[in-house]
Amino acid sequence: MRRLILLLFSLVTFAGLWIAPSPASAAPDCASTWGSLPETSRARPVATLTGVRAGRHDCFDRLVFDITGPVTGYHVGYVEQVVMDGSGALVPLRGAAALQVSVNAPAHDDAYNPTYHPGDRTELADVRDYRTFRQVAWAGSFEGQTTVGLGVRARLPFQVYTLDGPGGGSRVVVDVAHSW
Repeated sequence: MRRLILLLFSLVTFAGLWIAPSPASAAPDCASTWGSLPETSRARPVATLTGVRAGRHDCFDRLVFDITGPVTGYHVGYVEQVVMDGSGALVPLRGAAALQVSVNAPAHDDAYNPTYHPGDRTELADVRDYRTFRQVAWAGSFEGQTTVGLGVRARLPFQVYTLDGPGGGSRVVVDVAHSW
């Protein structure tokens, strides 16, 4: 008798999980499984950085790194302070939290000719009126990697991924949510 009751209970529980309805909403679904711990992918760089740009979306702000070839690695994480590659000098940033974004792509070719020419190293992208981003600043290109400081309004969840780009290039994409 116990076995029959246990079997019946298990079947009812399984069926309840299988057919449980999900809530409907007219507003954009901004819930995420993103986190705020560092994300890393590493390999030897074979491509160079050609651009850094930002964009706004309903639930997050986006930072994009354009690279001439395949992405070979990145490291993105919250830090107390962003420092310059090579020298260790402080990179001042607006905002209550700082993300340090490093991509395994130098901002110069093999002959050290620049492949990315920021007009203003303290403002790589115009992020005025963004909900989450406060500042995007240059932190250097050293030993095969380029680092950028991203000032954000709070320590919010983020995600990092790569995309294929035009002409055999690629992109590293950093999305920072507007809220938890």
